Amino acid sequence: MTEPAVDSRLSLPLIALFKGVVYADQNHQNWQQLLDHQGAIADYVAVLGLELIVDESEGYAFLRQRPAEDDENELPRLMARRQLSYPVSLLLALLRKKLAEHDARGGDIRLVMSREEIADLVRLFLPDSANEAKLIDRVGMDINKAVEMGFLRKLRGQDDQFEVRRILKAYVDAQWLAEFDQRLGEYAEHAAQE
Repeated sequence: MTEPAVDSRLSLPLIALFKGVVYADQNHQNWQQLLDHQGAIADYVAVLGLELIVDESEGYAFLRQRPAEDDENELPRLMARRQLSYPVSLLLALLRKKLAEHDARGGDIRLVMSREEIADLVRLFLPDSANEAKLIDRVGMDINKAVEMGFLRKLRGQDDQFEVRRILKAYVDAQWLAEFDQRLGEYAEHAAQE
């Protein structure tokens, strides 16, 4: 019995999706193939218990584990979940809020922030420290984690400038952002206890 061949035009976008987020501005050919064959790609990954998420207006696509339906067995998790530390989750929440404010003002679609601006966002919610260098190092580690996860991107030739990636909107959604003020109170309490 011969297995049906997978359309070779699906290979590159599928490989890119399995590696992580596909951005329209990073590889136009993959992005266009993904858009052209979106239905076939979604069908293909559905067999693996995944769903294809595409946001054309924001210019990104990614795969997410599909929740099991009532009448089906849950498949083993293919997409890893990441447990975030308090400082990293705080940083992502603050960046998401800053992105929402930036979008509300209109203008440039890209939000670019310096390392110092990011540190200033977080500083209010971290325990008071007389050691400024230690604070900057700590925030720097959190920024590096956000870069590693794909939520921030270093600008070429500018080590202290970062673009806040729009994929953050998919991970920190509007409902979660609406509860943000309550969470900020919890974060401030947590910082005071440390």
